[in-house]
Formats: sequence, structure tokens, C-alpha cells
Amino acid sequence: MDPPDKSQRRKLIGVGNYQFGRAVGAVLFKRNVLIECSRKTGRIRHIYLKGKLIATLRPKDGYLALTPAGASVILDNVKQAPNLVVVDSTVGDAIRGGGDIFAKHVVRADRSLRPGEEAIVIDEQGGLLGVGSAVLSRREMTSFKRGVAVNLRRGIDEAGSEGAPVRTGKNLESDE
Repeated sequence: MDPPDKSQRRKLIGVGNYQFGRAVGAVLFKRNVLIECSRKTGRIRHIYLKGKLIATLRPKDGYLALTPAGASVILDNVKQAPNLVVVDSTVGDAIRGGGDIFAKHVVRADRSLRPGEEAIVIDEQGGLLGVGSAVLSRREMTSFKRGVAVNLRRGIDEAGSEGAPVRTGKNLESDE
């Protein structure tokens, strides 16, 4: 693992800003991040902060796949955290263990969330539960009563980390 050079850091910040919104890339990829590159291609694969994997740069599409540690960085440092999905607290234990999120359990979601985008899943109290990929749009998540809303890639219990209280931001809409 090495610190990224200027162009690599600029690329990471650009991808982070594009994927999660303005200024999120700079928050996520501070000066003290380390990267691991592919031995074959030399491209960035993994990004670490304080020894913890915070994201993987997917080779197929060039987007970031967050880990719960990366989601925590965003939640702790961004006033209106992007791509949030708030779920009913009664299903928190199943989600922490890695279970997918069903539409009937979604309380609210970021209004700009689209299928295929990274989703940060929290409970109603603001505790981080996991990270995954949205299957439905916000409108579908909050109106459907059946089906998977988010394919969870990793719950916080799978990652060996604890959920931290977070703000839920003003970019969320309630079920109405």
C-alpha cells in the first residue's frame, strides 16, 4: 500500500464527487489514504484509511464500492449524507448480519437514489447497518410492499465494525 500520487488522488476525488455529490470525494479521500493497485494493470483497486478498507474501485465500471468503514466516514463528515436508505428498526439485526432490504421495511430514502447506485443503509435512530446496491428508485422503495429494495453487499456485523449514530440529513423524504 502506498499513498496515491497527485493524479490518482484527483481521480479518486473526481469519482467520489461524481458518484456521491459535490465535496464528498475530498471528505472520503483525505491526504492520509493509502491505495493498493493491481499488479497486472497498475490501476487502483483498494483504498484504505487508517488501516481500514473504505472502498474498492470497481474495474468494470470505474465506480466506488463502499465498505461500512467508508460509509461511516461519509456519515461522520458530510452534513447531508448522500444515498441514504432508512429502514424500520425492527429489522436492524437481520440487516447487520447481511440480509437484503425489502421494500416493505424502507421508511424513507434519498430522493436522488436510483437503481444500481451505492446505498448507505441506516436504522431510524441513525445507526449504520450496512452498504449495498439499490435495486429500486426512492419512489418504488417507499411505495412497494414486496420485493428487494437494496442488495446488501456487507452488513456491519459482517465487517466486524459497530454502527455509529449519524444524522439523517434534509435530503430524505418521509412516506406520504
